[in-house]
Formats: sequence, structure tokens, C-alpha cells
Amino acid sequence: MATLCRPAVAVPEHVLTLAETLELARTLHPDHPQLALATRLIENTGVRKRHLVQPVEETLRHPGFEARNKVYEAEARRRVPAVVQQALEHAELAPHDIDMIVYVSCTGFLMPSLTAWLINSMGFRPDTRQLPIAQLGCAAGGSAINRAHDFCTARPAANVLVVACEFCSLSYQPTDLSVGSLLSNGLFGDAVAAAVVRGDGGTGIRLERNASHLVPGTEDWIAYSVRATGFHFLLDKRVPGTMEPLAPVLAQLADRHGWNASDLDFYLVHAGGPRILDDLCTHLGVAPHVFRFSRATLTEYGNVASVVVLDALARFFDEGGAVEGAKGLIAGFGPGITAEIALGRWTGAGSAPRRRTTTVIGRQRSAVAGLDRAH
Repeated sequence: MATLCRPAVAVPEHVLTLAETLELARTLHPDHPQLALATRLIENTGVRKRHLVQPVEETLRHPGFEARNKVYEAEARRRVPAVVQQALEHAELAPHDIDMIVYVSCTGFLMPSLTAWLINSMGFRPDTRQLPIAQLGCAAGGSAINRAHDFCTARPAANVLVVACEFCSLSYQPTDLSVGSLLSNGLFGDAVAAAVVRGDGGTGIRLERNASHLVPGTEDWIAYSVRATGFHFLLDKRVPGTMEPLAPVLAQLADRHGWNASDLDFYLVHAGGPRILDDLCTHLGVAPHVFRFSRATLTEYGNVASVVVLDALARFFDEGGAVEGAKGLIAGFGPGITAEIALGRWTGAGSAPRRRTTTVIGRQRSAVAGLDRAH
């Protein structure tokens, strides 16, 4: 049965604090009629710092979509391989053991996908399957895990590498002055993560069931407007309330599996903002503490899109995982409005977890602390 192993996570070396973000907002938009509202919303996100692939001075410039996409390609090639290597080591596998690579990203565009470059440059077999996913946004981390699970179910001896690469800062648009845009400028950060789903063996979460769900009539609530200047992020004010229709979906999936979604041992979910987590607490009837991994990601890195779920999983490993057979839920939420959900049990809890180190390019430092298949 497929096991989701310990992820590797890397964040860039350029740091932007909450205080610096608020000062930038006041300096760049002193006459904005809703500046006070925007800064209050940014403060309420709970984000205390973010990491950027470029210094903030470069981030604020807009040299054009072509130039930004070249930065995306260069930075992806520079930062992804080390994370992939570490994820393989965590899973005790080598590149030639991998049968498929799922690459998710919504902040740059490459064709061929970075998967082709990885296969050519890191020793993966030429017959390695490639599955790039570019348009599921923050839900793509959950989707990548689920598609890996599906592949390993069809091929029980297979191994799948999942890679998430998000440089959200490259979508900064200085001419977008809506409150939603200003809020996103203070919310999103950059990060890279990778993890292996092993078809056989491994320590981590033994995946048992997955599902997808789209909330009808919400496809324009989270979107990109693709213009000459690149990706313009559109965020509807109704998005924070989407857990009201989605929480019952999580509960129903667990119920079909014979579990109670309000009484699981661990929860690893995408943290788009604190309201998402607060509403899940209310609608699922769970204590805020159960989402501590997701809250920590939001506080220390901001919303890092598809990377969030993998970083929350890494923090779960840091805590020592859980007792053998502990039940848990993984969920990513994104454009559609789409939810990608997985259920699984902890396995191999007797193995001593390695101390977490989050890679920062240039130095190492400790981190601050639908489809429905049953198998």
C-alpha cells in the first residue's frame, strides 16, 4: 500500500517581515482610499514573515512577463534539485527507483515541463512518467499526492516523486490596487518542496482513500487573469467562507471510510488564511490545536500555495509523527473551488525522525519553529 514519506522543504534566502510589508504598503500607496482596511487585513492573516526568490527591490520591479518567466525557470532549476535529492534520501530511494514525477506549480510556465529537465539532469530513467499540473493553484499539493496514490494503486510496486515549486512573488502586479490584490501582496510567499510516495515500504502516511470535490458555481472566485504583464491574481471576497460547503465533504468522505472526521489523530490541510482554519474548527468540531502544523506554515512562510500541505506534513514529521495506525486527513483547497482530500494512517512510527532542517539557498538553518477510491 502506498506510503507518503517525509518531505523536503526549501525556502529562499530573501526574507520579508510583516513590519516591512506594512511599511511598503504605506509607502507605495499612501493615498489609497482603503489603505487602512488593507493593512488591517494583512495583519490579520497571521503571517509574520515570508521568503522571496529575489530581493524585495527586485520583486517590486516589473520588467515584463517574459523576464519574470525566465527568472522562474532559472530559480526552479537552481532550487529544485537539492530538495528532490533530500526527498529521495528520506524515502531511501535513488532516482532510478522513481516511476513517475508529478510536478505542480502555478507561478510560472515551462514547456517542456521541469520534469523533462529533472529526468535529463538527475539520473531518472528515460521511461519515467511525467505529470505536470499547472492550473490547480493551492489545491495542487493535495492533487499531486492523490495522483501519486492512484498511480501506486494501479502499479503496487511503483514509486512516485511529488515536486511543488511556487514563486508567488513573481506574480506581484504593482498596478493592481484592489483590496484583494493588496491583501495577496501581504499573504503569499515562495517555497519549494518534494516528497516520495512509495508503493511498498517507507515511513510516513499509508494512503488509503482519496477524493476530489468542486463547489459548483465558484470557478471565478479564485483565478488568474493572464495579461501582457503576466498572471494577475483574482480573489473573491466570498472565498474565506468556502469551508462551510467543504467541511461536510470532508466529513462524508471520512464517514464512507468508517471514520469520524471530528475525531482523527492528525490533520494536514492547506492554510490559505486563518479564517479557513478557524471555520474548519467550527464545522468539523475540532480544537484549534489540530491545525498547528498548517498555522505554523502560514505564520513563518505565508501562503506558499501548493507547498503548504507538504510543509505541514514535514512539521508533522518534526513532531515525531504519530503512533502506529493513527488516522489522519490531508486536504488542499484551490481554484474551482476545488478540494483534494486524502485519508491515511501513520506507519513506521518506531523509526526515529530526523531533526528538521529547512534549506535556505546559500546557507542551512533550522526552521523556525469527484474521484473517490477506497483501497
